[in-house]
Amino acid sequence: MSTAQTAFLKGHGTENDFVIIPDHDGRIELSPAAVARLCDRRAGLGGDGVLRVVRSAADPEARAMAGEAEWFMDYRNSDGSIGEMCGNGVRVFARYLQRAGLAGEGDLAVATRAGVRHAHIAKAGPDGEPGDVTVDMGRAVLHPGEVTVTVGDRTWPARNINMGNPHAVAFVDDLADAGTLHDAPAVGPAGTYPDGVNVEFVVPRGPRHVALRVHERGSGETRSCGTGACAVMVAAARRDGTDPAVDGRPVTYTVDVPGGRLVIGERPDGTVEMTGPAVIVAEGRFDSSWLTAS
Repeated sequence: MSTAQTAFLKGHGTENDFVIIPDHDGRIELSPAAVARLCDRRAGLGGDGVLRVVRSAADPEARAMAGEAEWFMDYRNSDGSIGEMCGNGVRVFARYLQRAGLAGEGDLAVATRAGVRHAHIAKAGPDGEPGDVTVDMGRAVLHPGEVTVTVGDRTWPARNINMGNPHAVAFVDDLADAGTLHDAPAVGPAGTYPDGVNVEFVVPRGPRHVALRVHERGSGETRSCGTGACAVMVAAARRDGTDPAVDGRPVTYTVDVPGGRLVIGERPDGTVEMTGPAVIVAEGRFDSSWLTAS
């Protein structure tokens, strides 16, 4: 008797890694427990999250975007919770579509819960290595008022920035100040982030060059966070007295993450762009009944 199999891939963007589930016609139901099982690094496939690849027209959440973007990135955090947006995930999602022959080098629209995001897949290098992927991440929303981030007995002021998902960006003296980041840092005032928040700790590395560590909501500390890198770039630019909407000139920062390096730019119209690698590392199948086993 044959056993039903589900196809999957593993990919990462600056070591922010994902389980990719191709579900083009929207037939797979992913419960929070199933997502957590897939992402388990000891008993599952392991990942910071799951990217379900489905045609926008086949998913009720994305149907309204089907005219602009054929494909919907159904992103889930590793604990099974829903994620509005994932910058590294969009790049890996685009790389999967390219690998599967569903997209080529050049421009690509991807539907997400934060709206349609536009990506550009660069040409392969002379060595045949896939080119980097650039993603239009939309405009940052800087909320007025200061928030605070606390680890242990230390508290820092932070910027409240939304990149389609919420971020608290704190500048610290040393990245070690963030502690282990096993648990979510405390963020105040209470009620500021009713659905949780991604917290970034940032240090300068040089002119228009910063480094970060991040606690991602629903995933813990990760090796990279694309939306977090964008929020950090915007916070760093404002801290440095730069605002392209006011200055009329674009600005670009290099953002080092534990898993690599991203290049983040902000245009005078407020659009933030992120460029970085996206790699597919494995492909296989698993027993479908495993996801629902008790």
